Amino acid sequence: MPKSKVRKKTAYTPPADRRTPVKVRAAGPSSLVYKIVMFGLMLLGLVWLVVNYIAGDKIPFMADLGNGNFAVGFALMIVGLLMTMRWR
Repeated sequence: MPKSKVRKKTAYTPPADRRTPVKVRAAGPSSLVYKIVMFGLMLLGLVWLVVNYIAGDKIPFMADLGNGNFAVGFALMIVGLLMTMRWR
């Protein structure tokens, strides 16, 4: 049986890009205020939940919120955690 011919593959050449490359400005580290607000929100949410468990029924506005205290506490912590995505 005759042997099949081996085809030579051409080297891959990427298509020429028609756009002009844009230089991205290197972002520096986050400011101290950003870090304080980020960690402050996470800690404030934690403190809100702890106070709700310990003395939530003795504080009038927390007693009025009822189970809404969980939403407030977790919302504060989630906002702080979302801020970590932009932290450098």
